[in-house]
Amino acid sequence: MSTLIDVILPVFLIIGFGYLVSWRGMFSESAVDGLMRFAQTFAVPVLLAKSIANLDLSVSYDMGLMTSFYSGAFIAFGLGIIGARLMGRTGQEAVAIGFCCLFGNSLLLGVPITERAYGPDALTANFTIISVHSPLLYTAGIVVMEAVRARGQSLSLGRVALNALTGVVRTPMVIGIAAGFAIQGFTAISGAPLPTAITDAMDMLARAALPAALFGLGGILFRYRPEGDLRAIVMVTVLSLVIHPTITYVLGHWVFNLGTPALRSGVITAAMAPGVNAYIFANIYGVGRRVAASAVLMATALSILSIWAWLAILP
Repeated sequence: MSTLIDVILPVFLIIGFGYLVSWRGMFSESAVDGLMRFAQTFAVPVLLAKSIANLDLSVSYDMGLMTSFYSGAFIAFGLGIIGARLMGRTGQEAVAIGFCCLFGNSLLLGVPITERAYGPDALTANFTIISVHSPLLYTAGIVVMEAVRARGQSLSLGRVALNALTGVVRTPMVIGIAAGFAIQGFTAISGAPLPTAITDAMDMLARAALPAALFGLGGILFRYRPEGDLRAIVMVTVLSLVIHPTITYVLGHWVFNLGTPALRSGVITAAMAPGVNAYIFANIYGVGRRVAASAVLMATALSILSIWAWLAILP
């Protein structure tokens, strides 16, 4: 339990500091927006590029692991959309809320928690999941959102697909992952690493990604308080922390008979709360932002208990 607090408590301190200075008027709304733009458009993509560039892609993908994890993710996505619609949300709001249930904090929380619990050698399956996480889930979220937006506009299926593809290609997170694969290709072909000046600059920018995003999220939380959204926030929390990892565990353990390391990584990654990307997606489309920001806070707080429970259940 103490290791979980060591991982998660710093996150809350940074979010709380951002909330406090925004509440006291020491950090304006325009400053919060600028900081979030820096984090989501530049710093986080560089962090992703750096992480993907350092992956060992020679390991084979375990389809049982991927099916277990992503089946849970997409079921949670669908249930989130249905639940939001039943609560009277618009189609676009429902997709944004469903995306909160789909996109967990696999990198910034999932990796350090797995490493602290099982050691650095247990991260192979985590990185296997992360290597397709953003492209796959952003594609799914954007396709569904563009399809919903196309209703009543007489847009063809091809046009919806083009809008979705354009949206995915322009997503900073996906650009960061693509850059990481490009760096791997460059170093493999050339036989030489990137110049030290470039890697050092990337390291410096990557280190700023998490604190900047979390500090900015604190300001967002002050702006979008959870008044009147409690049911939606609770739904997102339950689907993220309970339903997704339960499906992953059942499929991984009983259907695909995953080995212990893969099962641990899959379930722990599935048990992560929605990350800043959930708010970023909602912010891109301008819907569901208050639910997304509040769900990140509530789910991350409650994940201290839920992760402890999953660590006790896993072999």
